[in-house]
Amino acid sequence: MGITMQVLKLVIQCKCVRSIGFPSGQFSRVDNFSTSCQWRARKKVSQYSTVDTERYSSLVREVLSSKTSSQTPNSIEDEDCQLYGPIIRSRPTSQQPKVPKNLHPLLNEAKGQSEYLPGPLARITLKRDPNKTSIPSVTRILQKTMPPDQAFYLERWKRRMIAELGEEGFREYSSNIFRQGKLFHATIEDTFTQETPSKEDHESPAEVSGYIESVSNVLNDITGVRAIESVVDHSALRYLGIVDCVAEYRGSLCVIDWKTSEKPKPSLRHTYDNPLQIAAYIGALNSDHNYNYQVENGLIVVAYKDGSPAHAHFLNSERILPFWEKWLLRLEEYAEK
Repeated sequence: MGITMQVLKLVIQCKCVRSIGFPSGQFSRVDNFSTSCQWRARKKVSQYSTVDTERYSSLVREVLSSKTSSQTPNSIEDEDCQLYGPIIRSRPTSQQPKVPKNLHPLLNEAKGQSEYLPGPLARITLKRDPNKTSIPSVTRILQKTMPPDQAFYLERWKRRMIAELGEEGFREYSSNIFRQGKLFHATIEDTFTQETPSKEDHESPAEVSGYIESVSNVLNDITGVRAIESVVDHSALRYLGIVDCVAEYRGSLCVIDWKTSEKPKPSLRHTYDNPLQIAAYIGALNSDHNYNYQVENGLIVVAYKDGSPAHAHFLNSERILPFWEKWLLRLEEYAEK
């Protein structure tokens, strides 16, 4: 009876194999079939099973055991220093905007607005007494307190120019820029001091003819010139400067600053510290007893060598006050150095 039952089970198992599609002669031997007639699918062959594990392990060990790298933060910083100069770390910005410790007024209450009377132009020259402590100029104060980001870009530009022109070529380039600037200012001065009223009749040197052509549209809007290349001294805050021009621009009395540029500067932000310079000159002129009037407005005129129309950035009394406060901060920073 026991043998019969075993044979019967084998027969049933063989029938199950045929029912799932296997030919009857495929299996010559059937081992370990369960009575539940379950068939397990064969596992998929992994694509990584053919990888040479020994060779792969050796490669990984070689990479991980390397002690040097082609680039490191230090090497990258060294390369940047060679290309652009040393990194200038900026100071962390404070949450509250800085306010000058001494908020000195821009205007002088002792002076009033005076009507322009034609007469000799003010041209006060700079006279330094070697026996007295030298008073810093506006230009020097701005240079010594230049923000880190401006100093970074200025130094990077300088290094790039030296790389292109060489040391000697860069010195010659800087000398030419300085000479053209002086010649441009002298030509503007001659334009305002010539006896003939027509500015078009005045011939300008070929070297600055493009700059003069550039500012021709602005010159037509300037009248009532009161001072040219004249020193202004702020005795209370102890600084001085030389204003390019004091005149009326479209009816508003302004301190005017002439600038030259090879690139367009259509926006005031492109003029960097020039608005602070104008504010400093206005404050000094208003404090200086050599001038019996005061000024509330400023004008920055950017002339271009190719003769394209100059950009005139007008700063009324409301716009000039924030730059006056920034100038006072720079002045305090200079005093602390």
